[in-house]
Amino acid sequence: MARLSLLVQSLGSVALFGGALVASACAQAPAKPAEPTVAKITYEDHIRPIFRDHCFACHAQDRAKGGLVLDSYAKTMEGGSSGEVVIAGDTGSSRLFALTSHSEEPKMPPMQDKLAVAKLDLLSKWIDQGALENSGSKANIKKKNNLALASVSASGKPEGPIAMPEGLLKQPVLFTQRPGAITALATSPWAPLAAVAGQKQVSLYNTDTAELLGVLPFPEGIPNVLQFSRNGSVLLVGGGRGGHSGLVVLFDVKTGKRIAKVGEELDAVLAADINNTHSLVALGGPSKIVRVYSTETGQLLHEVKKHTDWVQAVRFSPDGVLLATGDRSGGLFVWEGETAREYLGLRGHTGAINSVSWRPDSNLLASGSEDGTVRLWEMNDGNSIKNWPAHAGGVFSVNYAQDGRIATAGRDKSVKLWGGDGAAIKTYPNFPELALQAVMAYDGKRVLGGDWLGNLKAWDATEAKELYVLAPNPLPLDQALAAAQAAVPVKQAALTQAQAELAAATKLVADKDAALKIAADKHTAHVAAIAKLEQDRLAAAKLVETSAATIDPQTKKLADAQAAAKLSTDERAAADKVAVEKTAAVKTAADLAAADKAAAEKATTDKAAEAPALTEKATASAAAAAKVEAERVQAVAAATMKAEAATKMAAAVAAETAALEAAKQQAAAAKKQVETATAAHKAAIDQLAGFKAEIDKLTKEKADLETAAAPKKVAVEAAQQAVTAATAAVAKTQADREAFESMNAKLAAAAQQAQQQVAAKSTVATQAESERNALSTQAAEKAAATKAVADKLAALQAELAKVQADQKAIDDALAAKAKAAADAQAALAEAQEQVERAEAEKKSFAEAYSPK
Repeated sequence: MARLSLLVQSLGSVALFGGALVASACAQAPAKPAEPTVAKITYEDHIRPIFRDHCFACHAQDRAKGGLVLDSYAKTMEGGSSGEVVIAGDTGSSRLFALTSHSEEPKMPPMQDKLAVAKLDLLSKWIDQGALENSGSKANIKKKNNLALASVSASGKPEGPIAMPEGLLKQPVLFTQRPGAITALATSPWAPLAAVAGQKQVSLYNTDTAELLGVLPFPEGIPNVLQFSRNGSVLLVGGGRGGHSGLVVLFDVKTGKRIAKVGEELDAVLAADINNTHSLVALGGPSKIVRVYSTETGQLLHEVKKHTDWVQAVRFSPDGVLLATGDRSGGLFVWEGETAREYLGLRGHTGAINSVSWRPDSNLLASGSEDGTVRLWEMNDGNSIKNWPAHAGGVFSVNYAQDGRIATAGRDKSVKLWGGDGAAIKTYPNFPELALQAVMAYDGKRVLGGDWLGNLKAWDATEAKELYVLAPNPLPLDQALAAAQAAVPVKQAALTQAQAELAAATKLVADKDAALKIAADKHTAHVAAIAKLEQDRLAAAKLVETSAATIDPQTKKLADAQAAAKLSTDERAAADKVAVEKTAAVKTAADLAAADKAAAEKATTDKAAEAPALTEKATASAAAAAKVEAERVQAVAAATMKAEAATKMAAAVAAETAALEAAKQQAAAAKKQVETATAAHKAAIDQLAGFKAEIDKLTKEKADLETAAAPKKVAVEAAQQAVTAATAAVAKTQADREAFESMNAKLAAAAQQAQQQVAAKSTVATQAESERNALSTQAAEKAAATKAVADKLAALQAELAKVQADQKAIDDALAAKAKAAADAQAALAEAQEQVERAEAEKKSFAEAYSPK
């Protein structure tokens, strides 16, 4: 009996336990099932034994190869000489797992096979759960983002491709007929890219072409800060809703995706910046506090509470070493970039600090103030080395360009450009309202500025010529498409008109060109004629020279001949005279001889004694007479010869005289020919001058026509470009709109699919609930049966075992169905959350991109 009583009590306890279990299950049925419990994997319980079996031989405190110690949790998390080997919550970034799984070199353990799959799974789960030390530890997993650092040179310029937007949507979040004030404006340091603040959005433009490249939604409010990172790959957007909330969002410039979000201010962020390594973001606003956050974890690292008024300026130095901040009361400070410890207090401004900017070498800081001045500060002692009145009433914006020039904007409605020494370079045409922003494009060729009314312009930096106007709130795609389509016919008509005007101008130019060709041909022919005349003149001149050369020797020869002839004549006269004299002498001698002969004959007759003497005398006289006769004959012969020679000489003189006269006549003719050729040459040159004057006139007329046609040609090219651009704009806007509609369709399909999944899982959950209710009923019935069995225990001892077996089966089935119901409920909840997320994303997307 005692044994039977004990059995009844036991059976009653079982029945009570089963009833309690059923009651508990029924009571918990409507509630959301609890998350499945995941066993904690810890260093002490699971990982250290693995390390002991495979790693302590090389990585213990007494033999730390590579500086890595694994027999201590603290040392394990500290890492080795190459840095951390375990990144809590991120197995993919943990070098320890990469080496032990043999996915990287050197493979660990060395000279051994890869660890067993079960051990690698434990190691992976341990890291993913937060790398807990023991069962009492709490996971401290760092938040992750894809804020990847590009390779940066010393100047900050990336060594690889420069970041530019690719494939961003151009649908504005919000469009209004009148834009708001240009609260923020920034340009990429290395690319033709400008970011413009709008209402709940940031527009990205190509500064070379003025083309809209994309729109970044900022539904958190108004962007008050825009800042490109040092290498241009990240865009910082800070702002929010005044008196409500503020934050900083980091966007990937290339993809337009959000890669980090930091700060939870209770007012709008007014100033912010990101450091050169993308690891820190500093922000400030009406809270008067400068806060520095880690971009990797979003954790607040430092708070600076030195300011006594709104913080309106925050900027890291390009090298990241220093951080400058300024406030509404004129407070201006410089802090250490990494530690936020105070470095310098800069005193000098008498008004609010609205803007600060670092020179690219990080050695000088420029500050703009409501006192109207810009000051330059050196960073050794914090002295103001230069200040000048930049804008009457106050300076709103000051920004260094890459080449050291400074762009400013202020209350005098103007944007100005200054040299690095503060010398004024250029003032650009005034805005109708306060000029709020001024920046330079990446290449220093353009200056961009914006004002209080939302006007945004770009000028040529050197000539101050307006290049284009940008819209801070671009048209919605539908309106942009309609405007682009409407612009095509207008631009086509302008092109047609410009082409007609150009054709008319081109015809005039062609006519003048033909006339000019005719005149040029005449000119060429006349030049050839002049050249021939010149040749003739030169030939005549040469003939004159030849004649002159001939006349001179002939003249001399004639003179010589005349002189010789004169000499011969004289000699002949002398010979004739001698002959005459000799003849007279002969006659005298003959007379004497005759007289002597007569005397001799007479003497002979008279006196024979005197006869010999007289005969001798007569003979002598005769001999003398004969001698004189001989001399006479000889003289006459000589005179005759000389006379003949003189005659010949006279003939030669006559011949030379005739030749000379002919040469003189030839020279006269050649001279006359020269004079004629010279006159003809002069007349031809005079005529050539007329041709040249005609050509010059035609050339000028043609040049005038070409000058008149040039603007028409430019107009045609501009019109052609405008038509091409308008056509391209239509196609591009159409493509953007189709992409936007495709995105909407995908979101709608995703939402519908999620709803279908929810409906299916809801059906499964309902069925599971029905089965669970049936099991509960069955369990209640079995409980009643069990109680009846207990009342009839003495009579139903044999059936007790069966009832107990049935009870166990029921309990097992109940547990299985309860688990199934819980799983179905969890799946239903998860599906419902997916639907809610999809609906939220669709709503957010619709709010962000639907025209309002």
